Amino acid sequence: MADPQHTQTSSQAGWIGLVPAVLSLALFAAFASQLPAIAAGDVQRLVWEWVPALGISLSFLLDGLSLTFALLISGIGGMVFLYANTYLAGHPQLTRFMLFLTGFMLAMLGLVLADNLIALFVFWELTTITSYLLIGFGHATENGRRSALQALFVTGAGALALLAGFILLGITAGTFEISALMAQGDTLRAHALYLPILILIIAGTFTKSAQFPFHFWLPNAMAAPTPVSAFLHSATMVKAGVYLMARLYPTLSGTDVWFWTLTIAGAFTALFASVLALRQTDLKQALAYTTLMALGTLTLFLGQSSSYAITGFVTFLVVHSLYKAALFLVVGCIDHATGSRDAETLGGLGRAMPVTAAAAALAALSMAGLPPFLGFIGKELLYAGILALDAKVLIFAAALIASNVLMFAVAGIVALRPFWGRAHGVPPRAPTEAPLFMLIGPVILGALGLMLGLFPAGLQTALVDPAVASLLGQDTKAKTLTLWHGVNLPLILSGATIAAGVMLYLTHRPARAALVWLDDRTPSFDAGWDRFLKGLKALAAWQTRYLQTGVLRNYIAATLATVLVAIAGTMFARNAWPQMPDISDASWPLIAICLFTCAGAVMTALTSSRIAAMAALGVVGIGVALVFIVFSAPDVAITQLLVETLVVVLVAVALLRLPLLDQNGRDTRPRDAALAIGLGATVTAVILAVLEAPLDRRLTSFFETASWPEAFGRNIVNVILVDFRALDTFGEIAVVVIAALSAYALLRATSPAPNTPPRDTPTRQIATPSRAERSNS
Repeated sequence: MADPQHTQTSSQAGWIGLVPAVLSLALFAAFASQLPAIAAGDVQRLVWEWVPALGISLSFLLDGLSLTFALLISGIGGMVFLYANTYLAGHPQLTRFMLFLTGFMLAMLGLVLADNLIALFVFWELTTITSYLLIGFGHATENGRRSALQALFVTGAGALALLAGFILLGITAGTFEISALMAQGDTLRAHALYLPILILIIAGTFTKSAQFPFHFWLPNAMAAPTPVSAFLHSATMVKAGVYLMARLYPTLSGTDVWFWTLTIAGAFTALFASVLALRQTDLKQALAYTTLMALGTLTLFLGQSSSYAITGFVTFLVVHSLYKAALFLVVGCIDHATGSRDAETLGGLGRAMPVTAAAAALAALSMAGLPPFLGFIGKELLYAGILALDAKVLIFAAALIASNVLMFAVAGIVALRPFWGRAHGVPPRAPTEAPLFMLIGPVILGALGLMLGLFPAGLQTALVDPAVASLLGQDTKAKTLTLWHGVNLPLILSGATIAAGVMLYLTHRPARAALVWLDDRTPSFDAGWDRFLKGLKALAAWQTRYLQTGVLRNYIAATLATVLVAIAGTMFARNAWPQMPDISDASWPLIAICLFTCAGAVMTALTSSRIAAMAALGVVGIGVALVFIVFSAPDVAITQLLVETLVVVLVAVALLRLPLLDQNGRDTRPRDAALAIGLGATVTAVILAVLEAPLDRRLTSFFETASWPEAFGRNIVNVILVDFRALDTFGEIAVVVIAALSAYALLRATSPAPNTPPRDTPTRQIATPSRAERSNS
């Protein structure tokens, strides 16, 4: 199945992709120059004040963990840019694609380098938006749009939970700086909010890194062009959740909830995804499910506390990024050359594509965990780490071994069958070797897996030791990376994995058939997503039919009812109702004014005449102004009278041009009266409850003190509106202006056309209006 975004062109690509490639490689060189300092234990921070009043700064941290991710992102990114420049050469939207991919790379770098939770969340959401644009790059296809929306919805929903967790964590610790949070692990784990914080943060990380049951969006994201799959969905974005769990490891790990949640979810995701990977015939889909397996394995090892497990985590992180990006790029070369990714039909491509076949072999051997590749060292560390667990959780060791057996078979299917197996069909195009820029990436990445396996000491000193120290503390040393630890249980398990993997590869066709039969008879999370969206649309349609009636009074009633339920429900839940106020000392003038105002309100609600309603509305405004006068606020009373006069005039202009009040034939006044009484009583109760508590005079004292020295005004109210709340006041004025323009447009739309006869001169026979209708008009 050919990549829908792929365009077959000559090998001569433009220069548009070289600029971001140079930028990416320059960033890689800059980060690589920091390797000696970081290896020596130096931790670098860069801070700019952002919102100091809230303790939010734009701060960045470079240590072993963030440097490892930064090198992977920038290094693999440079190769992907070179690859995409040829892969999509001639595509009319190549510039847009490169812009999106560059934006994603910069956002991902910001995410892994951020030392402030809020800044990290901003970059987190930028990766979500840019990945949405990249997955939906082929927006002309329904599958591309669906996959992009699915990824955006799932990861965006998790991001909301993550933000809530960040806010709780920052409030609990008293800081949003991650480097400061690392030193408060014991305090935070003992806090009452630890469990809610952990649940919210895990929800965000699991959705981003596609842990079960949020896994289904990642295979569907393969609708994106192959360079996107190689960059986002193997080496970078899907590891953002894993990175965040690792970054917060010193702060949140070490509890039973952390251990069991990450261990169970990671082990199940790894095994589940490995089984589904064997079921796929599309090479890209098979690699997508192996990515899920790797993410599950990384999550499983982050749940542990031993140095073996954390060393295995860091090593496997590097191993997987190298071989998976290389294999995705190889699959893109196959698709580019043949127009197909079907493992069942492809075969015999090795003679026509020898360099691609060699790159595929190097990457697949590392994926299979064969010596002397870095993948073998990573697998040995994983087995040593899982064997260090308590005996009661050795079942997870079995799950990890089974996953590696399945991965061995999938590596053969992806990298061996298409090149050296027998072809069972004719591809759409005759195969030719991929262009040079498309071969640079997979060849270098595959060769790195071999070189780092042969000489692992450099990797250990430069990256593994500093990254392990970032998670476990500077005093903890990583386990030694070496090809030979002697004959031990991890080596025996590696040999058993290889033997079982060879057997499974030789028999993978009948195994795949059984998996297809089983998969067709089990619930599909992807189909569940479609049912969820269908239900969501049905709910929206029901709400629209109920709320969007086209009658303004229904809109207002729904809004006020929502406010009433929210406020009154909260007060009932918290038992926050105030005591009955003492009104025994109320003066007779004040009582008379209150009765006068209430009479105007009742008259406004009961009258069927618009003129009478407007007059009664004016009575209410005058009553409010009299209250201000009684309490010695003449300036506010004058303002109230002026506003009330203006309101009556505007209401008069509007109401006299609107249709009849009872145009729908239903009398809604009982409903409206009940709603008004309930909301009025609730607001009164809220005000009384506020008055029962001691008044907080901090703002009052500030404005009293700062009004003249800072704003040169003695009228505190004016100073607040014009100086301290200038932007708010400007916004309020803008809202009033927009509302006035909207009202003018509405009134103008209801006015008769220039040549339309007046209303009292009908052009056709109509029924004689009743007395009530004449009164209403």
